[in-house]
Amino acid sequence: MSRRGWLLFLAMGVIWGIPYLFIKVAVEHLTPASLVFLRTTAAALLLMPIAAWRGELRPLLPYWRPLLVYTAVELAIPWLFLARAEQRLSSSLTGLLLAAIPLVGALLGWFTKIDRLDWRRTLGLAIGIAGVAALVGLDLGRDDTLAVLQMAIVAVGYAVGPWVLARYLGGAPALGVVAASLAITTVIYIPPAVVELPRAWPPAEAVVSVLVLAVVCTAVAFLVFFRLIDEVGPVRATVITYVNPAVAIALGVIFLGEPFTMGILVGFVLVLLGSALATRRTPATVTPVHDREGLVPLERH
Repeated sequence: MSRRGWLLFLAMGVIWGIPYLFIKVAVEHLTPASLVFLRTTAAALLLMPIAAWRGELRPLLPYWRPLLVYTAVELAIPWLFLARAEQRLSSSLTGLLLAAIPLVGALLGWFTKIDRLDWRRTLGLAIGIAGVAALVGLDLGRDDTLAVLQMAIVAVGYAVGPWVLARYLGGAPALGVVAASLAITTVIYIPPAVVELPRAWPPAEAVVSVLVLAVVCTAVAFLVFFRLIDEVGPVRATVITYVNPAVAIALGVIFLGEPFTMGILVGFVLVLLGSALATRRTPATVTPVHDREGLVPLERH
Protein backbone atom coordinates (compact mmCIF):
# COMPACT_ATOMS: atom_id res chain seq x y z
CA MET A 1 0.00 0.00 0.00
CA SER A 2 1.34 3.45 -0.89
CA ARG A 3 1.98 6.22 1.65
CA ARG A 4 -1.12 8.03 0.39
CA GLY A 5 -3.12 4.84 0.77
CA TRP A 6 -1.99 4.46 4.38
CA LEU A 7 -2.84 8.10 5.15
CA LEU A 8 -6.32 7.71 3.65
CA PHE A 9 -6.80 4.43 5.50
CA LEU A 10 -5.81 5.93 8.85
CA ALA A 11 -7.99 8.98 8.20
CA MET A 12 -11.04 6.80 7.55
CA GLY A 13 -10.33 4.64 10.57
CA VAL A 14 -10.49 7.76 12.73
CA ILE A 15 -13.32 9.52 10.89
CA TRP A 16 -15.68 6.56 11.18
CA GLY A 17 -14.51 5.78 14.69
CA ILE A 18 -15.42 9.16 16.22
CA PRO A 19 -19.20 9.44 15.52
CA TYR A 20 -20.13 7.58 18.70
CA LEU A 21 -18.30 10.11 20.86
CA PHE A 22 -20.06 13.07 19.24
CA ILE A 23 -23.46 11.38 19.18
CA LYS A 24 -23.11 10.78 22.92
CA VAL A 25 -22.35 14.46 23.49
CA ALA A 26 -25.12 15.67 21.17
CA VAL A 27 -27.95 13.59 22.69
CA GLU A 28 -27.29 15.20 26.05
CA HIS A 29 -28.83 18.37 24.58
CA LEU A 30 -30.80 17.31 21.48
CA THR A 31 -33.49 14.73 20.87
CA PRO A 32 -32.48 11.82 18.62
CA ALA A 33 -34.85 12.93 15.84
CA SER A 34 -33.60 16.51 15.85
CA LEU A 35 -29.99 15.27 15.80
CA VAL A 36 -30.66 13.12 12.73
CA PHE A 37 -32.39 16.05 11.02
CA LEU A 38 -29.58 18.52 11.69
CA ARG A 39 -26.87 16.06 10.71
CA THR A 40 -28.47 14.98 7.43
CA THR A 41 -29.48 18.52 6.50
CA ALA A 42 -25.97 19.92 6.84
CA ALA A 43 -24.38 16.92 5.09
CA ALA A 44 -26.92 17.03 2.24
CA LEU A 45 -26.30 20.74 1.71
CA LEU A 46 -22.61 19.93 1.25
CA LEU A 47 -22.90 16.82 -0.93
CA MET A 48 -25.94 17.55 -3.11
CA PRO A 49 -24.23 20.38 -5.09
CA ILE A 50 -21.17 18.17 -5.66
CA ALA A 51 -23.32 15.27 -6.83
CA ALA A 52 -25.31 17.57 -9.11
CA TRP A 53 -22.13 19.11 -10.57
CA ARG A 54 -20.83 15.61 -11.31
CA GLY A 55 -24.12 14.63 -12.94
CA GLU A 56 -24.83 11.85 -10.42
CA LEU A 57 -28.41 12.73 -9.46
CA ARG A 58 -30.41 12.32 -12.68
CA PRO A 59 -29.16 8.74 -13.25
CA LEU A 60 -30.81 7.78 -9.93
CA LEU A 61 -34.35 8.17 -11.28
CA PRO A 62 -34.71 4.55 -12.46
CA TYR A 63 -33.51 3.41 -9.03
CA TRP A 64 -35.94 5.39 -6.91
CA ARG A 65 -37.58 2.37 -5.26
CA PRO A 66 -34.40 0.65 -4.02
CA LEU A 67 -33.02 4.09 -3.16
CA LEU A 68 -35.91 4.65 -0.75
CA VAL A 69 -35.38 1.21 0.78
CA TYR A 70 -31.66 1.86 1.15
CA THR A 71 -32.33 5.26 2.74
CA ALA A 72 -34.66 3.69 5.30
CA VAL A 73 -32.46 0.77 6.33
CA GLU A 74 -29.09 2.53 6.16
CA LEU A 75 -29.82 6.07 7.39
CA ALA A 76 -33.32 7.04 8.47
CA ILE A 77 -33.98 4.14 10.87
CA PRO A 78 -30.47 3.23 12.15
CA TRP A 79 -29.37 6.79 12.88
CA LEU A 80 -32.48 7.39 14.99
CA PHE A 81 -32.11 4.20 17.02
CA LEU A 82 -28.35 4.69 17.36
CA ALA A 83 -28.93 8.10 18.92
CA ARG A 84 -31.65 6.72 21.19
CA ALA A 85 -29.42 3.86 22.34
CA GLU A 86 -26.60 6.26 23.18
CA GLN A 87 -28.88 8.05 25.58
CA ARG A 88 -28.30 5.01 27.82
CA LEU A 89 -25.18 3.23 26.57
CA SER A 90 -21.60 4.49 26.58
CA SER A 91 -20.10 5.56 23.26
CA SER A 92 -17.34 2.95 23.52
CA LEU A 93 -19.80 0.13 24.15
CA THR A 94 -21.99 1.32 21.29
CA GLY A 95 -19.08 1.35 18.87
CA LEU A 96 -18.06 -2.14 19.92
CA LEU A 97 -21.57 -3.55 19.57
CA LEU A 98 -21.65 -2.31 15.98
CA ALA A 99 -18.42 -4.18 15.30
CA ALA A 100 -20.72 -7.20 15.08
CA ILE A 101 -22.27 -5.91 11.86
CA PRO A 102 -20.11 -8.22 9.68
CA LEU A 103 -21.61 -11.16 11.59
CA VAL A 104 -25.11 -10.03 10.63
CA GLY A 105 -23.93 -9.52 7.06
CA ALA A 106 -22.51 -13.04 6.92
CA LEU A 107 -25.80 -14.48 8.14
CA LEU A 108 -27.72 -12.39 5.63
CA GLY A 109 -25.49 -13.61 2.80
CA TRP A 110 -26.07 -17.21 3.84
CA PHE A 111 -29.82 -16.73 4.24
CA THR A 112 -30.20 -15.11 0.79
CA LYS A 113 -27.88 -17.76 -0.75
CA ILE A 114 -25.49 -15.07 -1.99
CA ASP A 115 -22.74 -16.55 0.14
CA ARG A 116 -22.03 -19.83 1.86
CA LEU A 117 -20.72 -20.72 5.28
CA ASP A 118 -17.87 -23.20 5.63
CA TRP A 119 -16.61 -24.50 8.98
CA ARG A 120 -14.21 -21.57 9.42
CA ARG A 121 -16.88 -18.93 8.88
CA THR A 122 -19.36 -20.81 11.07
CA LEU A 123 -16.74 -20.87 13.84
CA GLY A 124 -16.28 -17.13 13.34
CA LEU A 125 -20.01 -16.55 13.79
CA ALA A 126 -19.98 -18.58 17.00
CA ILE A 127 -16.97 -16.65 18.36
CA GLY A 128 -18.49 -13.29 17.42
CA ILE A 129 -21.81 -14.13 19.02
CA ALA A 130 -19.94 -15.20 22.16
CA GLY A 131 -18.27 -11.78 22.15
CA VAL A 132 -21.62 -10.01 21.97
CA ALA A 133 -22.91 -12.26 24.75
CA ALA A 134 -19.89 -11.30 26.85
CA LEU A 135 -20.68 -7.62 26.35
CA VAL A 136 -24.34 -8.06 27.23
CA GLY A 137 -23.64 -10.30 30.21
CA LEU A 138 -20.72 -8.40 31.74
CA ASP A 139 -21.46 -4.74 30.94
CA LEU A 140 -25.19 -4.29 30.51
CA GLY A 141 -27.90 -4.21 33.14
CA ARG A 142 -31.56 -5.08 32.94
CA ASP A 143 -32.47 -1.44 32.38
CA ASP A 144 -30.40 -1.42 29.18
CA THR A 145 -32.51 -4.07 27.41
CA LEU A 146 -34.33 -1.54 25.23
CA ALA A 147 -31.06 0.10 24.20
CA VAL A 148 -29.64 -3.31 23.23
CA LEU A 149 -32.72 -4.01 21.09
CA GLN A 150 -32.28 -0.62 19.43
CA MET A 151 -28.66 -1.47 18.66
CA ALA A 152 -29.80 -4.78 17.18
CA ILE A 153 -32.05 -2.82 14.80
CA VAL A 154 -29.11 -0.61 13.87
CA ALA A 155 -26.88 -3.62 13.19
CA VAL A 156 -29.51 -5.29 11.00
CA GLY A 157 -30.09 -2.07 9.08
CA TYR A 158 -26.37 -1.54 8.49
CA ALA A 159 -26.11 -5.13 7.24
CA VAL A 160 -29.17 -4.98 4.98
CA GLY A 161 -28.12 -1.65 3.46
CA PRO A 162 -25.01 -3.02 1.70
CA TRP A 163 -27.08 -5.96 0.46
CA VAL A 164 -29.55 -3.54 -1.14
CA LEU A 165 -26.64 -1.63 -2.66
CA ALA A 166 -25.02 -4.70 -4.16
CA ARG A 167 -28.24 -6.25 -5.45
CA TYR A 168 -30.32 -3.31 -6.64
CA LEU A 169 -28.10 -0.21 -6.83
CA GLY A 170 -24.96 -1.65 -8.38
CA GLY A 171 -25.25 0.54 -11.48
CA ALA A 172 -26.04 3.75 -9.60
CA PRO A 173 -23.42 6.49 -9.04
CA ALA A 174 -22.07 6.22 -5.50
CA LEU A 175 -21.93 9.88 -4.49
CA GLY A 176 -25.38 10.48 -5.97
CA VAL A 177 -26.85 7.68 -3.83
CA VAL A 178 -25.25 9.06 -0.67
CA ALA A 179 -26.32 12.66 -1.33
CA ALA A 180 -29.87 11.71 -2.34
CA SER A 181 -30.27 9.43 0.69
CA LEU A 182 -29.22 12.23 3.01
CA ALA A 183 -31.67 14.64 1.36
CA ILE A 184 -34.51 12.12 1.59
CA THR A 185 -33.78 11.48 5.26
CA THR A 186 -33.84 15.22 5.91
CA VAL A 187 -37.32 15.46 4.38
CA ILE A 188 -38.52 12.48 6.43
CA TYR A 189 -37.41 14.12 9.66
CA ILE A 190 -38.88 17.56 9.04
CA PRO A 191 -42.14 16.86 10.98
CA PRO A 192 -40.51 15.62 14.22
CA ALA A 193 -37.77 18.23 13.93
CA VAL A 194 -40.32 21.04 13.81
CA VAL A 195 -41.69 19.83 17.15
CA GLU A 196 -38.45 18.77 18.84
CA LEU A 197 -35.82 21.30 17.77
CA PRO A 198 -34.70 23.40 20.75
CA ARG A 199 -36.18 26.90 20.93
CA ALA A 200 -32.79 28.32 21.91
CA TRP A 201 -29.29 27.52 20.72
CA PRO A 202 -27.94 24.42 22.48
CA PRO A 203 -24.56 24.56 24.24
CA ALA A 204 -21.42 24.92 22.14
CA GLU A 205 -20.44 21.28 22.59
CA ALA A 206 -23.73 20.16 21.04
CA VAL A 207 -23.33 22.51 18.07
CA VAL A 208 -19.76 21.35 17.51
CA SER A 209 -20.87 17.71 17.75
CA VAL A 210 -23.53 18.18 15.10
CA LEU A 211 -21.11 19.96 12.78
CA VAL A 212 -18.47 17.26 13.20
CA LEU A 213 -21.03 14.52 12.56
CA ALA A 214 -22.38 16.25 9.46
CA VAL A 215 -19.21 17.67 7.93
CA VAL A 216 -16.46 15.28 8.99
CA CYS A 217 -18.20 11.97 9.73
CA THR A 218 -20.62 12.17 6.80
CA ALA A 219 -19.76 14.58 3.97
CA VAL A 220 -15.96 14.49 4.18
CA ALA A 221 -15.99 10.81 5.16
CA PHE A 222 -17.63 9.67 1.94
CA LEU A 223 -15.40 11.83 -0.24
CA VAL A 224 -12.29 10.47 1.49
CA PHE A 225 -13.64 6.93 1.35
CA PHE A 226 -14.12 7.11 -2.42
CA ARG A 227 -10.52 8.34 -2.72
CA LEU A 228 -9.41 5.42 -0.56
CA ILE A 229 -11.18 2.99 -2.88
CA ASP A 230 -9.44 4.57 -5.86
CA GLU A 231 -6.08 4.20 -4.12
CA VAL A 232 -6.21 0.72 -2.53
CA GLY A 233 -9.26 -0.98 -4.04
CA PRO A 234 -12.64 -1.87 -2.53
CA VAL A 235 -11.57 -5.01 -0.68
CA ARG A 236 -8.72 -3.41 1.29
CA ALA A 237 -10.87 -0.34 1.96
CA THR A 238 -13.41 -2.36 3.93
CA VAL A 239 -10.72 -3.36 6.47
CA ILE A 240 -11.38 -0.06 8.28
CA THR A 241 -14.43 -1.84 9.72
CA TYR A 242 -12.05 -3.47 12.19
CA VAL A 243 -10.28 -0.23 13.11
CA ASN A 244 -13.35 1.85 13.98
CA PRO A 245 -14.28 0.04 17.25
CA ALA A 246 -10.80 0.52 18.68
CA VAL A 247 -11.00 4.24 17.94
CA ALA A 248 -14.47 4.47 19.50
CA ILE A 249 -13.34 2.71 22.67
CA ALA A 250 -10.21 4.84 23.04
CA LEU A 251 -12.07 8.12 22.55
CA GLY A 252 -14.83 7.18 24.98
CA VAL A 253 -12.31 6.24 27.67
CA ILE A 254 -10.04 9.27 27.14
CA PHE A 255 -12.52 12.10 26.58
CA LEU A 256 -15.69 10.96 28.35
CA GLY A 257 -14.12 9.00 31.18
CA GLU A 258 -15.99 5.83 30.21
CA PRO A 259 -14.73 2.68 31.96
CA PHE A 260 -12.63 0.14 30.11
CA THR A 261 -14.22 -2.97 31.54
CA MET A 262 -13.49 -6.68 31.32
CA GLY A 263 -16.62 -7.03 29.20
CA ILE A 264 -15.26 -4.56 26.66
CA LEU A 265 -11.87 -6.25 26.60
CA VAL A 266 -13.27 -9.77 26.13
CA GLY A 267 -15.98 -8.61 23.75
CA PHE A 268 -13.54 -6.59 21.64
CA VAL A 269 -11.24 -9.55 21.06
CA LEU A 270 -14.01 -12.07 20.40
CA VAL A 271 -16.17 -9.85 18.19
CA LEU A 272 -13.31 -8.74 15.95
CA LEU A 273 -11.85 -12.24 15.71
CA GLY A 274 -15.27 -13.68 14.93
CA SER A 275 -16.04 -10.99 12.37
CA ALA A 276 -12.70 -11.54 10.62
CA LEU A 277 -13.32 -15.29 10.37
CA ALA A 278 -17.00 -14.98 9.46
CA THR A 279 -16.34 -12.59 6.60
CA ARG A 280 -13.35 -14.48 5.19
CA ARG A 281 -14.13 -15.45 1.61
CA THR A 282 -13.84 -19.02 0.45
CA PRO A 283 -12.38 -19.74 -3.01
CA ALA A 284 -15.75 -20.76 -4.37
CA THR A 285 -17.48 -17.65 -3.09
CA VAL A 286 -18.11 -14.82 -5.50
CA THR A 287 -19.38 -11.62 -3.94
CA PRO A 288 -20.24 -8.58 -6.04
CA VAL A 289 -18.03 -5.64 -5.17
CA HIS A 290 -18.37 -2.35 -7.01
CA ASP A 291 -15.66 0.16 -7.68
CA ARG A 292 -15.87 3.94 -7.52
CA GLU A 293 -18.37 4.03 -10.40
CA GLY A 294 -20.71 1.91 -8.32
CA LEU A 295 -20.93 1.17 -4.62
CA VAL A 296 -18.88 -0.60 -1.99
CA PRO A 297 -20.87 -2.25 0.83
CA LEU A 298 -19.81 -0.72 4.12
CA GLU A 299 -21.80 0.49 7.07
CA ARG A 300 -22.21 4.24 7.57
CA HIS A 301 -22.20 5.68 11.08
